[in-house]
Amino acid sequence: MYRQAARILNRAHAAGSSVRGRARPFSTEVAAAPAAEDSAFVEAWKKISPNVDPPKTPLSFMKPRPPTPSTIPSKLTVNFVLPYQSEISSKEVDMVIVPATSGQMGVLPGHVSTITELKPGLLSVHEGSDVTKYFVSSGFAFIHANSYADIVAVEAVPVDQIDPSLVQKGLADFTQKLSSASTDLEKAEAQIGVDVHSALNAALTG
Repeated sequence: MYRQAARILNRAHAAGSSVRGRARPFSTEVAAAPAAEDSAFVEAWKKISPNVDPPKTPLSFMKPRPPTPSTIPSKLTVNFVLPYQSEISSKEVDMVIVPATSGQMGVLPGHVSTITELKPGLLSVHEGSDVTKYFVSSGFAFIHANSYADIVAVEAVPVDQIDPSLVQKGLADFTQKLSSASTDLEKAEAQIGVDVHSALNAALTG
């Protein structure tokens, strides 16, 4: 499972590079309907696989957002989606902390508009004294001026569902593979495995 997560992470970083290379408008508005290119994709999908439902996009899990208010709201509204499901939908919370590539970033109501790439690490959602923790592999967080936060992750799992013994075993296995790797590809794959399992271990002990 963790080896697959490493491969997913590797592909996600490559995909992220191509996304950053495209200029797109940054807005606090989310369309009520999927974009035109999504409709074209669905039609093409139906021609090839008429008996299988097409996959949903993260946008399909999100509701239209209201305009930026004149005063800062008391709560932060969070959408947290994966490519195949919605984990959190329009939920009002006190704060989220995301594993940005620049370090752990806390997001409160009224946070300045920001787009940040996520690295493997701990995502925590704070509601009063209740804290829900997820391990995310990679993705992006879109923080909007209207106190909305859209978090899109490639993979995510609640921390309480992670087996610490498997994490330790995976870390040891990939560390061994890294030390014995003979090609650049083997070294890269092993290093990704070490990074992911180190982040998993930190999430469990943090």
